[in-house]
Amino acid sequence: MSGGVRIALLLPDLLGTYGDRGNVLVLEQRLAWRGIPSETVTVLASAPEVPESCDVYLLGGGEDVAQTAAMRVLSRSPGLQRAVARGVPVLGICGGLQLLGTEFTTGDGVRHEGLGLVDATTEPAPERAIGEVTANSVLAGVGMLTGFENHLGRTRLGAGSVPLARVTRGTGNGHDRAEGAVRGHVVCTYLHGPILARNPALADLLLEWAVGAPLQPIAEPEELAALRVERTRVRARNPK
Repeated sequence: MSGGVRIALLLPDLLGTYGDRGNVLVLEQRLAWRGIPSETVTVLASAPEVPESCDVYLLGGGEDVAQTAAMRVLSRSPGLQRAVARGVPVLGICGGLQLLGTEFTTGDGVRHEGLGLVDATTEPAPERAIGEVTANSVLAGVGMLTGFENHLGRTRLGAGSVPLARVTRGTGNGHDRAEGAVRGHVVCTYLHGPILARNPALADLLLEWAVGAPLQPIAEPEELAALRVERTRVRARNPK
């Protein structure tokens, strides 16, 4: 990609709990290791519009009030929806998952229409799902995912989406051992961590979709080698 990769961080002033904006740093660094330039476009809630020209979009998590405010911003400026229509990858986390779905119900019992970029409906549960999660991804080459969940929502997928992964430990969506949702190049999950720091294969898959070509392997820095060792230990503790 001659002009580099444009990474859009959407509404971090509303959606960004548990260090979700760290996913941008992961994408920037993994591109830099390969000698690919990048530019991060931060879109705040006060921005006049959401750009449709970026190459990958990231949304973090947030509480009910922030989530509904984010929904209003993304509805009135459909740059994200137009980007998805041309196949641009999107990563939505926790509250981002819910607003990218077709419908979500907040804790006060009010139903809200989502963006409909994945086929998923969310309702609150009596208790929060909190703790570490391990799950086996259905996406080729991604393998096992790990992350931290903290959410009240329970998400049920419709026929138009598939789970990102199947849970072996934790709650995930709360139905059928599903975790997250995938529709085309839109990827949603309840996993914080940030997820791309803990799961570099998923980061690289998003980047491959963004650049439209396979990525060259990178030399593994010490911190990634340590992460690989830890992931092996986690897999040994959760063999299923």
